[in-house]
Amino acid sequence: MTLVSTFFERAMALPPAHTRDVLVQRDLRVPMADGATLLADRYVARGADKPPLVLARSPYGRRGVWGMMAGRLFAERGFQAVVQSCRGTFGSGGDLDPFGRAEQDDAVATVEWLRKQPWYPGSFGTFGPSYLGIVQWALAASALPDHAAMAVQVTASDPRSMVRAGGSFALETMLGWIDEVAGQERRGAKVRQRLRERKLRALAIRLPVGQLDRLATGATRPYWQHWLDDDDTGYWGQHSFTAGPGKVTAAVSMLGGWYDFFLPAQLRDYAALRAAGHEPRLTIGPWRHADKNAPGIWLREGLEFLTARLSADDTGPPASPVRLFVTGADHWLELPSWPPSSTAQRWYLHPAGGLRTTEPGECPPDQYTYDPADPTPNLAGPVGLNGIARVDNRILEARPDVLTYTSPALPHDLEVIGVPEVDLRVSSDREHTDFFARLCEVSPAGVSVNICDGLLRLAPGRPTPAADGTLRVAFELWPVAHRFGAGNRLRLQVSSGAHPRYARNAGTGEPLATARTLASAHQRVFHDPARPSALVLPAAQLSARTA
Repeated sequence: MTLVSTFFERAMALPPAHTRDVLVQRDLRVPMADGATLLADRYVARGADKPPLVLARSPYGRRGVWGMMAGRLFAERGFQAVVQSCRGTFGSGGDLDPFGRAEQDDAVATVEWLRKQPWYPGSFGTFGPSYLGIVQWALAASALPDHAAMAVQVTASDPRSMVRAGGSFALETMLGWIDEVAGQERRGAKVRQRLRERKLRALAIRLPVGQLDRLATGATRPYWQHWLDDDDTGYWGQHSFTAGPGKVTAAVSMLGGWYDFFLPAQLRDYAALRAAGHEPRLTIGPWRHADKNAPGIWLREGLEFLTARLSADDTGPPASPVRLFVTGADHWLELPSWPPSSTAQRWYLHPAGGLRTTEPGECPPDQYTYDPADPTPNLAGPVGLNGIARVDNRILEARPDVLTYTSPALPHDLEVIGVPEVDLRVSSDREHTDFFARLCEVSPAGVSVNICDGLLRLAPGRPTPAADGTLRVAFELWPVAHRFGAGNRLRLQVSSGAHPRYARNAGTGEPLATARTLASAHQRVFHDPARPSALVLPAAQLSARTA
């Protein structure tokens, strides 16, 4: 194990270990309020007397990678670490109910058990990305006074915003997740998961979507059925922890990625923390949800933050608590808060595929047909565990169901930092339809690279039609910090899908879980003086404040 931890130390560029002599207590039995028993492992340097305690609760096991990252590597650097398997996973009792209220109850019961142990130091911190971060927010909502610090990465307190992105359904992400969880305790699970990627992509095109859980995992998953229900507000009321940012007593460090599917909701958590009077740390880098570089960043920043906040000489938050990696410029920017001050810059859609800061003149609308039997594909973006985040989009832009609007060459660099928006005037012959928008940067050679995007699902009365029957469709794109280089051009794509990242809209209004009939949508995008459509960019000039 010493060789393995040394390898991780070097690969992740971690600070040197204090010791390699770590005591591991396996399968500690932790009683829950409902009678279930959850299993946990404790890692501590041999002979240490009540060192700072870090708790990580995971549905992905407490041995292997997670035992190393959240357990041994912390213990080698002066902590004691408890890594617990969430209920229904890896020997813990009960049934897994993803993001359920039991995660809060179980976390509180675990802390009550920790307090009774002779090695409990009087306070604790928490650590972990993704689901391990969601359960941190579950605990934070209980506002325990001895919860001193939490280091959360690529996660959010509101899982619904990730599952039901834009009012659609995150088909690719969630289908991959249920398949991973269903098979993770089998021998050779990691190899199996890589081999199943192609099968899952083939499954994602099948209908009805409500059967995909059984086709992928061999069994009906109740939570999959709830996720597909457009109106299941009762379920989501018990499966999110949005009270956490307003109630938390712990100091908070947040780490996100520009290409992470949690990022918009994570930044809403940041805003809620600020509104509640907290001064969280925020770092956003050029990472996907879990690419090869991300775990080392999670661990280095988590160790540094928790070491400071669980020690007697804590000096509080840094002078510049926000660090952003500016893509395009490829440098770090330090700021006092997010978002920085900016100027809303409107780029109007024009005829013949133009994109300009001047308002359009009289002209007919552009048109395209979206056929859910041949859904507009997704190409890059916040792609989860696999794939490339930014690629040349020209093959996508050549499709007849994708409109593009391109600016003249930029006379100087344009820094966009914040949340871009689109404000489209459209019409459709389908009350049930989607609109997807993507901002790209086009080089002088014509390469069109995606920067950020977003989607909105429409339904009868949402939005309210204007007197002429047109709809004003306004929605946010992905948060971004990007420098568009002088000589390059802006390009806005408009389409009606990004499959399988978002489940296609069948167009009939049938429930997502059971829809089998597909109906094409004939879409029009207006850009005239009475019905202007625009891309709205938060333009900032912050180059001088680099880290």
